[in-house]
Amino acid sequence: MTKATPIMVQGTMSSAGKSLLCAALCRIFRQDGYRVAPFKSQNMALNSYITAEGLEMGRAQVVQAEAAGAEPSVLMNPILLKPTTDVGSQVIVNGRVRGNMAAADYFRYKKELIPDILRAYDTLAAQNDILVIEGAGSPAEINLKADDIVNMGLAKMVRAPVLLVGDIDRGGVFAQLYGTAALLEPEERRMVKATVINKFRGDVSILAPGLDMLYDLVKIPCAGVVPYISVDIDDEDSLSERLTAGARREIDIAVISLPRISNFTDFSPFSRFSTVSLRYVKNVFELGSPDLIVLPGTKSTVSDLKWLRQSGLEAKILKEASRGVPVFGICGGLQMLGRRLSDPEDAEGGGEIDGMGLLPIDTVFSREKTRARTRGTFSGLEGIFSGLNGLAFSGYEIHMGKSGLAAPVTQSGSVYGSYIHGLFDENGVAEAIVSALCERRGVPFDPEAVFDLREYKESQYDKLARAVREALDMDLVYRILEDGI
Repeated sequence: MTKATPIMVQGTMSSAGKSLLCAALCRIFRQDGYRVAPFKSQNMALNSYITAEGLEMGRAQVVQAEAAGAEPSVLMNPILLKPTTDVGSQVIVNGRVRGNMAAADYFRYKKELIPDILRAYDTLAAQNDILVIEGAGSPAEINLKADDIVNMGLAKMVRAPVLLVGDIDRGGVFAQLYGTAALLEPEERRMVKATVINKFRGDVSILAPGLDMLYDLVKIPCAGVVPYISVDIDDEDSLSERLTAGARREIDIAVISLPRISNFTDFSPFSRFSTVSLRYVKNVFELGSPDLIVLPGTKSTVSDLKWLRQSGLEAKILKEASRGVPVFGICGGLQMLGRRLSDPEDAEGGGEIDGMGLLPIDTVFSREKTRARTRGTFSGLEGIFSGLNGLAFSGYEIHMGKSGLAAPVTQSGSVYGSYIHGLFDENGVAEAIVSALCERRGVPFDPEAVFDLREYKESQYDKLARAVREALDMDLVYRILEDGI
């Protein structure tokens, strides 16, 4: 059976742009007529997704799969780590929860997951022509190199040539690339077939002397200098520049930036309206008096509810809600808006805590995680968002608690809540909400703001691929694919 040819993208640091570069390569190879799929053996993120089989995976590989024109599969991300504390994570293997582990325990345990990784990789490789593999963090984290399963360790296992990406936007890109290469073992250094400088702004010719000197030092060719690309594609993690307060526009939507915020990409559809400010706020001062307050998902509902209380944001939200300002909670945010949260199985630290009391629900946590895709039609909603009735929605649920909801969206006055991630993604849903907020504010709604989200996303993937194709020496990239290691 023919097996896919791999190529791996590793970075000099986290957020060097690996995820988007992998998405671009997936799109380019697809445009060139290949069956292509992304792969990341281990991802650490709070943004996750539920596949058609009801299994959980990281959203970064979902984005890359979309760029590749492929159905997202847990084969693309066999291990997902969802941080629960500063020193521990929930470990998800092949889409199912394996348990919670402290960082030190997982470090000792992870080599036992190599068979799971290779089974997923081999299955995916048998179905495709090219696999675009993403590393994590940096391969030069010498304290973590023992039993590595995501950077050079994985590259060795699957014999993948490596593109090493440096982020010039943060400065010191030549030191990044040289230092990373210097810390690699000779065998690992030979696997790095090209460097890439990412997020460049300015005149590329100014870099030319530095590129020549870098080659003299490391003897690795540069595959290209990728410009800072302005594309509207969902970012992977909380380092995203989206998670800033930002400036207010005609319609102001404030998302509470919880310490363990998850799936913040749920609200991306609102960012595409030119008259809407989508702000992620961390304190009472930043919150102000928005037109809509959103409580997002969180990996630690009880802990983040306590933070909300201690920060003064809970009192401010309650005050705004009493004035009729609409509040919308998703997943963990829904749970916080209820009357009572109980944890008899110690899934969230145990005990009971009062919720915000804005929705007539009680949540009971358990160790069993709900994972499901769902779709339907809005119905029975009253008040400001009654215009949603009759519109279709689709999305997925990922949560540890049950709240006894009788409908996909529950409501009390101007407060709404749902367990469904992706609730605002279907065409017309975000438009209906923004239109209602415009009517409440007495400002006109621009009908030109209505667009097809799927077509828009496809155009953004094409824009990304076009920019990267122009920046990279694709002949070199294809030679690297052909020659392997």
